[in-house]
Amino acid sequence: MRLSTLVLRPYSSVRNMSPREGSLEAPTRHPIDWHNPDFYSVESALEEMERVFDICHGCRRCVSLCNAFPRLFDLIDESPTLEMDGVPKAKYWAVVDQCYLCDVCYMTKCPYVPPHPWNVDFPHLMLRAKAIQFKQGPRTKFRDTNLSSTDRNGKLAAIPVVVHVVNAAAKVPIIRSMMESTIGVHKNAWLPEFTSKTFRKNVSASKTRVITDGKRTKGKVAIFSTCYVNYNEPGIGFDLTKILDHNDIAYVIVEKEACCGMPKLELGDLDSVAALKEKNIPPLAKLANEGYTIITPIPSCTLMFKQELPLMFPHDTDVQAVKAAMMDPFEYLIGREKDGLLKKDFTSKLGNVSYHIPCHSRVQNVGQKTREILEMVPDTKVTTVERCSGHAGTWGVKKEFHDIALKIGKPVFRQISEAQPDYISSDCQLAAHHIEQGISLLKIDQPEHKVQIAHPITLVRKAYGLPD
Repeated sequence: MRLSTLVLRPYSSVRNMSPREGSLEAPTRHPIDWHNPDFYSVESALEEMERVFDICHGCRRCVSLCNAFPRLFDLIDESPTLEMDGVPKAKYWAVVDQCYLCDVCYMTKCPYVPPHPWNVDFPHLMLRAKAIQFKQGPRTKFRDTNLSSTDRNGKLAAIPVVVHVVNAAAKVPIIRSMMESTIGVHKNAWLPEFTSKTFRKNVSASKTRVITDGKRTKGKVAIFSTCYVNYNEPGIGFDLTKILDHNDIAYVIVEKEACCGMPKLELGDLDSVAALKEKNIPPLAKLANEGYTIITPIPSCTLMFKQELPLMFPHDTDVQAVKAAMMDPFEYLIGREKDGLLKKDFTSKLGNVSYHIPCHSRVQNVGQKTREILEMVPDTKVTTVERCSGHAGTWGVKKEFHDIALKIGKPVFRQISEAQPDYISSDCQLAAHHIEQGISLLKIDQPEHKVQIAHPITLVRKAYGLPD
């Protein structure tokens, strides 16, 4: 984060000096200046929050995105002056708590992001505030730290004997009530099951292939499996390898892998992000330098390597090499299609698919590549919903935020359900399950036939007629 000379100026001064009201230029991101001691200065951060919040108050375009902006505007509208100067700085943290770093405000709504001279980067300002909170040790630190330790949790829960106990306990109401009162996980929030048949230990090796590069794509792929696919739904990873194999694409599994760091980033635990980077980047950079395209089946993990780590470590050549090699799986498949190398021998229709684009897919700014692939399948209708589901990783399962997560997702639940789908699908499988739960809890009318949850990768495998 670049701490510009505008930081301490009031909003009116900044507005009067600006040569234009908004910007038509492409957004650009400044590196995250997290090694600067001033980054963790509470006084400096509050001054910057006051400046940015005042600009947001004068605009209010982002009011429908999440709960951070309604919370901010309520604080202003309830203040004695109806302006930012009437809001005590101690209340700014209530806005910070509502932000889950989806980045959509920066990418789709805010007209004042850099290179505009007002230099508004709301998500990275919230990241700075969360980093300060984490250093100070919030009361929920134990819960938050443990929830965000996805790799460790997966390794423990996937032990053959333990996995059945963990999965069963998550379905017992009295145990869930105890979890809510002791560690703050909402008793009604959907939680993923774990499996002892993890992806990395059970995936088949790629067949020997003649490597065929295209103008846009490499003919060999390295798969970063992600914690969720490895420990919770390995079928997504198995389906990905079947699609690659069907298209004569050679693949390898990344030799060593830890959590990408996104859960720790969302918590503001930047030191842990850096530690995970030291584990992941060396093997990934080796693959990138060997000419592999690197793909991950979970958008948040892809975004971590494409955006957040490169902004945290802008001068690390290995991080930048991984960024250049990293692709969303459907971005890669569309590239193969444009190269004339993607097979379109789909044998099974998918019917009506309600497809939700997660925020961390939108922020990658690659377009609706998943929808494009799904629409290639004959006799398939894809209804696309481009709005936040509200789940937001670990945020939506926390006791104090779960009901808000359902409220944020309600427009998505309605639009998904109105399409009368055969499948509910999202690149973020957590969002898909949250949508399923939201539709059920809010008693939105359902079609008479059973609706299935399926990741887009799984839908493509089904469309090819490949066995599960």
